[in-house]
Amino acid sequence: MRAMEKTPTVIDLFAGCGGLSLGLYQAGWQGIFAIEKNEFAFDTLKFNLIEKKKHFAWPEWLPKTNHDIDEVLNNHRADLKRLRGTIDLVAGGPPCQGFSMAGKRIEKDERNKLVFSYIKFIELVRPKMLFFENVKGFTYAFNKKQGAIPYSQLVVEKLSGLGYDIHAEVLDFSEFGVPQRRKRFILVGVRTEQGCAADFFRLVKSKAARFLEKNGLSCNPTLADAISDLLERNGIKPTPDRKGFSSGVYGEATSALQMFLRKSSNPESIPNSHSFARHTKERLECYKKLLEEYPKRGRRIDGDERMRWNIRQRGITVMDGSQLAPTITAHPDDYLHYCEPRIMTVRECARIQTFPDWYEIKRKYTTGGKMRRIEVPRYTQVGNAIPPLFAQQAGLTLKEILR
Repeated sequence: MRAMEKTPTVIDLFAGCGGLSLGLYQAGWQGIFAIEKNEFAFDTLKFNLIEKKKHFAWPEWLPKTNHDIDEVLNNHRADLKRLRGTIDLVAGGPPCQGFSMAGKRIEKDERNKLVFSYIKFIELVRPKMLFFENVKGFTYAFNKKQGAIPYSQLVVEKLSGLGYDIHAEVLDFSEFGVPQRRKRFILVGVRTEQGCAADFFRLVKSKAARFLEKNGLSCNPTLADAISDLLERNGIKPTPDRKGFSSGVYGEATSALQMFLRKSSNPESIPNSHSFARHTKERLECYKKLLEEYPKRGRRIDGDERMRWNIRQRGITVMDGSQLAPTITAHPDDYLHYCEPRIMTVRECARIQTFPDWYEIKRKYTTGGKMRRIEVPRYTQVGNAIPPLFAQQAGLTLKEILR
């Protein structure tokens, strides 16, 4: 008889609202603790995975609150070193805004330095394996001169020097049942005596179709497959946690993905964070005209073309319900719903990211002005997350390699 397998242990760095931790929880990992600096995002993780699911065996020396990783490194160096030999996996990815091709790619963004905080953490804890995620732009050097080194190469060199076999690839999460085009840099490290990091990518790709079939899911879900049961025309009720706003109610689930993400949710309840924006009359007319007349779905409208269509914001994409969604971002007005004249709700964005409906997103819905620098509202939390459906598949594959 096989001995009972030990539940593998994981620490989640730069955990955000918990997309990666959720997927690892669903794959049977035991969380030890998570580090997330922003209190908004940590509140979401805490409510769902610390309090509701009891995912973490939190150590007494670390308060259950949001933390800056550098403060943890400075104040708990000895505690972290004592974890050596007990941690199977350190997962997570430093903030990506400075590297994103969709943003301004700011070389001097202070958050870029958190890559080295991640490496310091690995050096102290020495887990058996590590999992690192970032945007595709992480693989490009800021300086275009010949010989310039991208951050991805620096990370590979540093981690290899700590005794890890390293392999990295850019994966498209749509190939793992996620209903959006979302390409991300994934790096896996395995202690050289433990195995080969490239095995992760071979296995996770080869097993994706079987995993989806086992869970009754399509390999090619569309945007409508994710959110067509959340239409405003289903009916509205006052938003419970947003005074003066209305939320949608559930329609009939019409796809396998909808049924999968609605498990454990009450069909009579108001979906969490499914609160509609209050558009001005002018914007509503603009959105109606775009849905009726704009000839190209899935293409961003920006630059001078905005003026032709009376678009006041920096740009917008008219979504196509029959196709994959574009990459969900932190900005609520980047996308126009595929069949209703409005932007997406937080819950619709969470669906596209494959968060189950029982997972409640906490704190403010939106923010603006100077507060953008310090607040991470619901839309941003969801847009920054790793899709839990991919994270679960990654977790199952990492467990297999660990065995």
